[in-house]
Amino acid sequence: MLGMHNPQFDFGYPWWLNYGHLSVAAISVVILALGFRLKWSRWLLILFCVLTLWAGAVFLSMRSILDFNSPPELPTQSFLKSGSGRVLDLGAGTGRSAIMVLKARPQATLVALDLFSQSFDQHFGPGVSPQDRLMANLKVAEVDQRAAIQAADMRKLPFEAATFDAIVSSYAIDHLNRDGVKQTLAESARVLKPGGEILLMLIQNDGWAKFAFGPLLSHGATRGPDWWKSRMQEAGFRLAEEGTFPVTLWLLARRDGSV
Repeated sequence: MLGMHNPQFDFGYPWWLNYGHLSVAAISVVILALGFRLKWSRWLLILFCVLTLWAGAVFLSMRSILDFNSPPELPTQSFLKSGSGRVLDLGAGTGRSAIMVLKARPQATLVALDLFSQSFDQHFGPGVSPQDRLMANLKVAEVDQRAAIQAADMRKLPFEAATFDAIVSSYAIDHLNRDGVKQTLAESARVLKPGGEILLMLIQNDGWAKFAFGPLLSHGATRGPDWWKSRMQEAGFRLAEEGTFPVTLWLLARRDGSV
């Protein structure tokens, strides 16, 4: 799901995610040219033709469908439908989901939370400090005045109970093991106000992901929708909506008033 495209955003995704397929296509074309010149067997040439077409198709699809270099759009307009409130972004990374929410809900404020540990650089690449990169992206989107940055572990949130109206988490909580997921959802229920909402966007190892990436995007993907729904119910959430788009499963749930 595409959002705004702005070349000034620096979301820091690794080169293989942005240009890996293009590199494969270019190398395959060179090998094909060499193969035709050396008169390789027909089947070998067909193999490299298929590889070139696959890599090129996936690269173009990523640019038109996923576009990791742009903030996504909200998958459902039911999230924070009132248009205002205080939102917590769990695992905010370089700010894609924070910008998604703040642009869609111009009366809302948001706390962008991430551990900002060494794993941040491993995931998004070295450069300026994680907080500076996140803030720079918020400024490019012109939403920095409604956002604050908090360094903390999502499994042990440094907030009082019933602090937030809504929580969003995009491609972050599914990095955790089973116990980490349970701890994070329990903490999410604790800091949400009764009736507050949580929107999870998770990697889904669907047919498109398998076709494009094989096992490279499989973190948490062995856990299907039923697994996530069960964990959310255990934490005291009632599922309100769910849906999918390429590589993504999203779940919208509300906090039980009895939690």
